[in-house]
Amino acid sequence: MRNRSEQFEARVAMVQIQESNSIFLQGMAGSRMPIAIAHGEGHAEFASEEALLEADLSGCVAMRFVDNHGKVTEAYPANPNGSPRGITGLTSRDGRVTIMMPHPERVFRAVQNSWRSEDWNEDAPWMRMFRNARVWVN
Repeated sequence: MRNRSEQFEARVAMVQIQESNSIFLQGMAGSRMPIAIAHGEGHAEFASEEALLEADLSGCVAMRFVDNHGKVTEAYPANPNGSPRGITGLTSRDGRVTIMMPHPERVFRAVQNSWRSEDWNEDAPWMRMFRNARVWVN
């Protein structure tokens, strides 16, 4: 039997970028993109249902897991850690801090993806996140 880390070693999930102030995700809202999953950790936990609702309504949810129909999901394997409302990325209100469970650094080049659109040349869509960070630093 494989351990939990090995189980998710080569997994890919789909996420949808939400409208938020994240400096990393500017101009990406509404995008649905494949992303690497390295493990099943990163389950988003909230102190209460009210806290979950507040996070959801605050504009701080930056990214959600979606299924192959583009619907937000809490179901495995599309949501490998079972986070409520598919939440897998959050950002601070000013957008300067963004946290996420998936690993965009593993799929920023087109060749790193198990599937890619024909219009992707060298870069995969996740490269935009790194370019956004560079723009903000400059």
